[in-house]
Amino acid sequence: MTIDELDARLITLLTEEPRLGMLECSRRLGVARGTVQARLDRLIDRGVITGFGPDVSPAALGYHVTAFVSLEIRQVAGHDPVAHRLARIPEVLEVHTITGGSDLLCRVVARTNSDLQRVIDVIVDVQGVLRTNSIIALDTPVPYRVLPLVADVPRQEGRRPS
Repeated sequence: MTIDELDARLITLLTEEPRLGMLECSRRLGVARGTVQARLDRLIDRGVITGFGPDVSPAALGYHVTAFVSLEIRQVAGHDPVAHRLARIPEVLEVHTITGGSDLLCRVVARTNSDLQRVIDVIVDVQGVLRTNSIIALDTPVPYRVLPLVADVPRQEGRRPS
């Protein structure tokens, strides 16, 4: 699905100020309230916008250590059973299947470096996990972001051949 400039402006506005109402969005975008609501509904229905929840800082909750843990798993039943078990561990924030020497990549948080050892021990105890390798993140100079992609979509549309 492609988005146009108005969609991109709406997504940017709601990303920067998620608590804005439809009327204020329409005022700032210079379009009718019904247009904003219809665009938003379409973006949600097509899966472009996937949520409106607050972004929560793990550090503010006391989880000051972020690490990326790659897992080698026993693939008798595939990735899903292991991923479902990992999802039960609160400190596992996300899990990706990957290519290369490992099978899964997890982003995990811990309260301290020694607490990270506890989290890794819990992960190693998951049935199907054979081996782990962990890397501690020291800083996040570029946090997770999608707005550069959103801004680039309307420009890319203009470059496509007819």
